[in-house]
Amino acid sequence: MKILLVGLNYAPELTGVGKYSAEMAEALVADGHEVRVVCGPPYYPQWRIAAGFSAWRYRREARNGVQLQRVPLWVPARPTGLSRLLHLASFALASLPALAAQLAWRPEVVMSIAPSLMSAPGAWLVARLAGAHSWLHIQDYEVDAAFDLGLVRGTHARRMALAIERRLLTRFDVVSSLSAKMVERAIAKGVDPLKTYCLPNWVDTRAIVPLAHARYYRKLLGLDKRALPQTVVLYAGNMGSKQGLEILAAAAAELAGRPDISFVFCGNGPARAMLEARCAGLANCSFMALQPARQLNQLLNLADIHVLPQRGGAADLVMPSKLNGMLASGRAIVAMACTGTELYEVVAPRGVVVPPENVDALVEAIEALAADPLRRAVLGAAGREYAERSLSSASVLGDLSRKLRELCGEDSAAVPSSGSTGATGTSDTSGTAGGLAREKLAGAPLEPTQVD
Repeated sequence: MKILLVGLNYAPELTGVGKYSAEMAEALVADGHEVRVVCGPPYYPQWRIAAGFSAWRYRREARNGVQLQRVPLWVPARPTGLSRLLHLASFALASLPALAAQLAWRPEVVMSIAPSLMSAPGAWLVARLAGAHSWLHIQDYEVDAAFDLGLVRGTHARRMALAIERRLLTRFDVVSSLSAKMVERAIAKGVDPLKTYCLPNWVDTRAIVPLAHARYYRKLLGLDKRALPQTVVLYAGNMGSKQGLEILAAAAAELAGRPDISFVFCGNGPARAMLEARCAGLANCSFMALQPARQLNQLLNLADIHVLPQRGGAADLVMPSKLNGMLASGRAIVAMACTGTELYEVVAPRGVVVPPENVDALVEAIEALAADPLRRAVLGAAGREYAERSLSSASVLGDLSRKLRELCGEDSAAVPSSGSTGATGTSDTSGTAGGLAREKLAGAPLEPTQVD
């Protein structure tokens, strides 16, 4: 099957949407599909075009069996509400000639990845002109997030943006998102429930595994030389506005008098400078840049406690993908989420959930877990079991391949799928869909990377 993927971000970006788009494309190639991608040059999370790539040229590239067409992209040095919009618009406009060129190839499925929703109209139009099925995969409800988090303001602007979004979403043949709650949001925006599909982000549970003795980063950071054994509180991932990282700085300050608790912050992004400034002078805080993909398992196992901050306004606009690696690592998790959200429902049975932006509750949860190694072990084991059962890359990507074959009317009746169409289902490793993709994924672990 010929599949055209349209998305701003792609490998070699180490975090966020680009990681998942690349892994998805490569898994589909492994399952026998022919995949082409229209994307921008790598720039995230540093918000700077990577060395060896150009912001102003079209460039063809072959990467792990996937044919890429990179298009020009304007990247602001300091992303703000307006500059982000211009950034996304630059990709949408620059991608149009590249999309038009794919008409001769006659793709059977055109999948647009949001963000950015601005490039979705071009993808939808190419699908219609080529007689292909159109698929919109929503990693992030960027319109809602932009207004709810205060990145863009104005009642009239919001009303107009939501109307455009609704009209666009309802035109696609399939609309997928990361969780049941996010799929329900698509339905609330007017999408036919029968056209929805739950496509969660995944984790390679063979590459991310619990380690009994993960000493590499403790030695690197000098934590093994402290007077007392350290309980490490780890945040690893993108450092942006959605995360609400200032809450972690406040918690670190509250716990500065605990010589047995250390905070480690690993990642890059526009909010890192703010976080470093707030933690200046705190001896219990260490910072690391984004780490190589090959070190991700060691990094995640550095944690005794993973922390997952979230602004209250984010709610079910996003499902933090970094959670998957946390769960797979078998370490305890403290997440900030509101009751009734997908994040709450995933973490609460196998971790600790506190209200968003509540420093006192976060500090109390960290201190309680630091004092109870047995509880940390029990919660970590429960998280690992959930990751193996529900978030396995082999299962999720295998089910996606099967769904694509069903969409195009290919032979698919012989193997029952554990994926779901119709809003609420998620993949489970008990499913047997995936055929060749699962065999190939089982033989060669996906390269793990830090996630957004």
